[in-house]
Amino acid sequence: MKKEEALNLIQEKLKNQNFIKHSLAVSSSMEGLAEYFKEDKEKWAVAGLLHDIDYEETKNDMKSHSKLGFKMLKNLGIDAKICNAVLSHNEIHGISPQDLMAKALYCVDPLTGLIVASTLVLPDRKIESLTVQNILNRFQEKSFARGANREIIKKCEELLNMSLEDFISICLKSMKNVSQNIGL
Repeated sequence: MKKEEALNLIQEKLKNQNFIKHSLAVSSSMEGLAEYFKEDKEKWAVAGLLHDIDYEETKNDMKSHSKLGFKMLKNLGIDAKICNAVLSHNEIHGISPQDLMAKALYCVDPLTGLIVASTLVLPDRKIESLTVQNILNRFQEKSFARGANREIIKKCEELLNMSLEDFISICLKSMKNVSQNIGL
């Protein structure tokens, strides 16, 4: 599946524009990480776009979230690595991400939320003004953006063999590249 097809699919399944923007942010970050790891940027971007495809159907039942998405994508014939990355990104299932793409998606998902929240408290509310240091400072504030699970973000060091700073830097740069599409 190509990025454009994946975007059409999430726009069909997700009506809330904030969920679509989140998917675009995750997708751009995944693409940036794929470039860093010299992996297939298109495939990683598609995984990012599709990771929450079932969110509006499962938002009141997080135990079903990503399981339904996995089934939907599998039934559409989507690449098994993408399906498995989608399934394992929801930590509630306790399914360890197995390959590099799945590990990246697992860590990226909460980081994009932290980056968005860090942007929205800036005086100009523009991601272009946000720095890695701003995010690292907010990372230490446990009461800030509580939904952005710091333990999962920090797993980038273990799962991806990257420093937290480098991981944040790649994702921030990637999100800046799509700032217009994500409303920042």
